[in-house]
Amino acid sequence: SLVNMVLGRRALAYTSKTPGKTQQYNYFVLNGGADQPRGSFHLVDMPGLGYAKVPAPARKRWLGFLTDYMTSRPELRLVVHLVDSQVGVMETDRAIMRMVGEAVAARGRQGGRGDAAADQSNGDGSPEAGAAYGGANDSLVDQIRYAVVLTKADKNDGKVKREVLNQVRQAFISAGCPPDSPMVPTSAKSKFGRDDVWRVLRGVMLGED
Repeated sequence: SLVNMVLGRRALAYTSKTPGKTQQYNYFVLNGGADQPRGSFHLVDMPGLGYAKVPAPARKRWLGFLTDYMTSRPELRLVVHLVDSQVGVMETDRAIMRMVGEAVAARGRQGGRGDAAADQSNGDGSPEAGAAYGGANDSLVDQIRYAVVLTKADKNDGKVKREVLNQVRQAFISAGCPPDSPMVPTSAKSKFGRDDVWRVLRGVMLGED
């Protein structure tokens, strides 16, 4: 639902009231037309991990594949991590943060150049991560950027409790994620935060502040 909200489409990405329906990596091409030589990238909708009702072995496979994806895909520029603003950091969130921290450290050891890409997810409720990366003609990048999207912010008038903000920031800093990573309150229901998500995407994909 967040993918649909951000892209302004009602049914581009499949949604369900049952968490865990996304069980593969779904790629969406943005700005991919012939008249868009600059700013073309893929937005990748990844499986949710937090509330997904799947067997433990499947969850373990997803975590393993996500680790490989983050560490071995050189085009990956930005990971957008969905965290439920009404719940705060879950153990699966900490696992994703550790993956990002390890990937950032690994690419730093390889001589990261300071560029980055984007990522997204499918639901307004389940903690997950996704990825977006530049088009085939882009030069490969070494460093990953990270952003937290805080979902369901409409349930508190667009505000996120300070203790949740502090908990999230402390968790991702402790995991080795960039300390200046943005946190964006959103609501797929009310479309709150849509422009702020796009500012993050543009800042990474186009180098715009």
